[in-house]
Amino acid sequence: MSAIVSSGTAARRSNGARIFNRVFIYGLLAFFAIVYLMPLFVMLVTSFKTMDEIQNGNMLALPSAPTFEPWVKAWGETCVGLTCAGIKGYFWNSLKMVIPAVLISTILGALNGYVLTKWRFRGHTLVFGLMLFACFIPFQSVLLPMATILGSLGRFGVMLQNTVGLSFGFGNPTVNLVLVHVIYGLGFTTLFFRNFYEAFPTELVKAAQVDGAGFFQIFRRIMLPNSLPIIVVTVIYQFTNIWNDFLFASAYAGTGESMPMTVALNNVVNTSTGVVEYNVNMAAAMIAAMPTLLVYILAGRYFVRGLMAGAVKG
Repeated sequence: MSAIVSSGTAARRSNGARIFNRVFIYGLLAFFAIVYLMPLFVMLVTSFKTMDEIQNGNMLALPSAPTFEPWVKAWGETCVGLTCAGIKGYFWNSLKMVIPAVLISTILGALNGYVLTKWRFRGHTLVFGLMLFACFIPFQSVLLPMATILGSLGRFGVMLQNTVGLSFGFGNPTVNLVLVHVIYGLGFTTLFFRNFYEAFPTELVKAAQVDGAGFFQIFRRIMLPNSLPIIVVTVIYQFTNIWNDFLFASAYAGTGESMPMTVALNNVVNTSTGVVEYNVNMAAAMIAAMPTLLVYILAGRYFVRGLMAGAVKG
């Protein structure tokens, strides 16, 4: 009888400990989530407030009379430097830079991963090691060498323009940024695809070769259709890094109308004269952050799946 009572007591204690642990863990997660999301909440509610309400009210309070005027002003009438052009044009500059940079770096990374795993050659390990080393090179260390290379390409583009009438975009700030981000991101995209293709069955590639399929035919019909998880990971990673980049953009985009969103946003915030329009600044920051937020909201659940897709071989 006493054994039964002891067993019941132990079971109740175990259930109580389990409930306490669960409440503690979820409570801690909720606390950190609130702390992490608090700046975003403040930005969002402030962007819908008037300046009078911001100056006289609580920054955590919801807007008493929500207005879209700060968003309209941030999108189309915000002054940058000595000119008032809004951040609309700079938003499209970022899109024109991000989309080709992400696509090119993803395709080249897939090709590199394909070659390094299914078409191995002598020294492929050394090549992969060097590309992996490129992932750890700091941004600051490549600023001057990259500026020298871009300057040489710009002069080459001028020479082509004068001789054959075509420059191929060399020297254009947007083209320069695309080139920089493709080169810098190639190590990461190669790493992602190489690890994913390492777990891909080599027998399928050999069977396709026996059937007469060539290098690009295998890549296009076998490898790419089965690479959706890692493609999503690579696109999210590259899109986030390139869209949020400020160092390369401020170094190579100049100060004119070719600036991307991050540089223009910094100028909007730092060139305010008189009363700082916090609502307009917050609205501009939300517009700049919206693409990356949408990418994570729409495809974030596939990110972890893609990272884990090549974790187990077999």
